[in-house]
Amino acid sequence: MRPLLLLVLLLLSWGNAEAARLEGHWLTVNGHALHYLARGGHGRPLVLLHGGGATPRDSFAKQMRAFAAGHRVIAPEQVGHGRTPALPGPLSYTRMMEDTAALLGALRLGPVDVVGFSDGGILALMLAAHHPALVRRVVVSGANFSPDGVSEEAQAETRARMKYPLAVDHGLRHEVSFDDKLMRLWAGSPTEQELSPALLSRIKRRVLVMAGDHDVIKMSHTFALYDALPDARLWILPNTSHSTFSERPTWVNTEVLAFLDAP
Repeated sequence: MRPLLLLVLLLLSWGNAEAARLEGHWLTVNGHALHYLARGGHGRPLVLLHGGGATPRDSFAKQMRAFAAGHRVIAPEQVGHGRTPALPGPLSYTRMMEDTAALLGALRLGPVDVVGFSDGGILALMLAAHHPALVRRVVVSGANFSPDGVSEEAQAETRARMKYPLAVDHGLRHEVSFDDKLMRLWAGSPTEQELSPALLSRIKRRVLVMAGDHDVIKMSHTFALYDALPDARLWILPNTSHSTFSERPTWVNTEVLAFLDAP
């Protein structure tokens, strides 16, 4: 029993050490508190931008350790996600992008590599388009530059989950739920002012565009996004859904790191 007990204690110790390296921090950006995770102290900074309604731990659970081995990982939790408190008013990709830019400025980071999943991919592309000095290389998976890029089934589900019609906005006498805010964000954003083929064409950084072969993002839309970028690589993962990072971690970790670390 003693060798077994020792093994259990060693495994628990290793697990605690792994968790300890993923540290939470607070910072005030644009007048509100933002929580972010940091891991690894060496190597080029790598910013991970999580999916909508998720957290960095959800979106990149199978990437954190691999990415932090050679990079300093920074993973913000956007407004209303994780430990970052929600704010009055609607959710906004622009607000989340500006919060991310303010975080990088406060930490004196840039240019950084950015990896974004789903909503995080939208934010990564917006950051590269609107704050190019902060970005070195970009990896996105399951990103769209307009609401029409999402499959008809997903759009219908979004509309069905909305408690209030999209036309109802600031006139509400009470605050809508976070889930409803998220549905309204997905139904109407990103706007042309936030992201568009014209804005994508201004991104001079190298971009890896990923998607599953049965992603919720229309394949034609992923092709259009890729075509609009001046310096991009396209990778469609076979037999894979929207959840590329969680479904195919061995493929994804190897290819993403190779793309980021290539000359």
